[in-house]
Amino acid sequence: MDKNSKIYVAGHNGLVGSAIVKNLESKGYTNLVYKTHSEVDLCNQEAVENFFQNEKPEYVILAAAKVGGIVANNTYRADFIYENLQIQNNVIHQSYIHKVKKLLFLGSTCIYPKDAPQPMNEESLLTSELEYTNEPYAIAKIAGIKMCESYNIQYGTNFISVMPTNLYGPNDNFDLEKSHVLPALIRKIHLAKLLNEGKNEEVLKDLNLNSLDDAKQYLSKFGVDENRVEIWGSGKPRREFLFSEDMADACVFLLENREFTDTYTEHNKEIRNTHINIGTGIDISIEELAVLIKKIIGFKGALNFNTNKPDGTMVKLTNPSKLHSLGWKHTVELEDGIKAMYKWYLNAI
Repeated sequence: MDKNSKIYVAGHNGLVGSAIVKNLESKGYTNLVYKTHSEVDLCNQEAVENFFQNEKPEYVILAAAKVGGIVANNTYRADFIYENLQIQNNVIHQSYIHKVKKLLFLGSTCIYPKDAPQPMNEESLLTSELEYTNEPYAIAKIAGIKMCESYNIQYGTNFISVMPTNLYGPNDNFDLEKSHVLPALIRKIHLAKLLNEGKNEEVLKDLNLNSLDDAKQYLSKFGVDENRVEIWGSGKPRREFLFSEDMADACVFLLENREFTDTYTEHNKEIRNTHINIGTGIDISIEELAVLIKKIIGFKGALNFNTNKPDGTMVKLTNPSKLHSLGWKHTVELEDGIKAMYKWYLNAI
């Protein structure tokens, strides 16, 4: 890519897209194109066609998606499969029609079977059944991988699919009801610390409430008070976390240095599993994570693990050896990443 190449980043406001925009700008790319949902509805075929016709991007990063936690995925199953398929179909097809030089499609490691051998490598795809709660979302992302593969094989396009592990970082979702485990722990432990230190005005500002009683009542729903933070499950499940800015660096590295033909070895004239895991290959228990966040934030109270709540999958770890062989490895370790994320959160309140 040239520094003045026109690069379209779909989903530029999200955790993934905003990190990629930041990385591209830091490397001197000056011709970035992005549109809000109100400007271009990516589920609308005509709107996407018109956008590509007018803007003619040379490179496309498809980070736009309908995403959510377990409850949302399981509740809005039709929305998750329909909207993600629509977005992918429209953007990938128009990238082919308008001769985009390279497209990067972002998925998720939830594409792998629920009982995939750990750590999960790319060859585990489609070997057994998926986790039920996020099956529609996972199927949409698998379709995106296969769409990129198929267009490459039939039309000679240069579309690359990457599957990041659990991400965290600036612009993450800190909503206490909808956020993932790491940002949820940061906010809950931060609020418990404020209560413990009597910084009531800061609590009200964070929650956008006027009454301390209302704030305490609201936080009690999430097991938060001045003396303790409740955490669902035993704390024993292990999870892998990748700093969003590291993920972005991996994506830009692949765009700059690798082609679709670098992503596979052909067997018996079959091209499969061309996607690339993006992860650290290092995991941590939820208990260890909570203790680490508690230390970083400086909370003096207790962490209570509610074993009446489900643990979920006990281990979920990616094998990033394919990405390493392509020339990229993560640089931000978890403690440093959490410190940077917490600093961002404090400035964003």
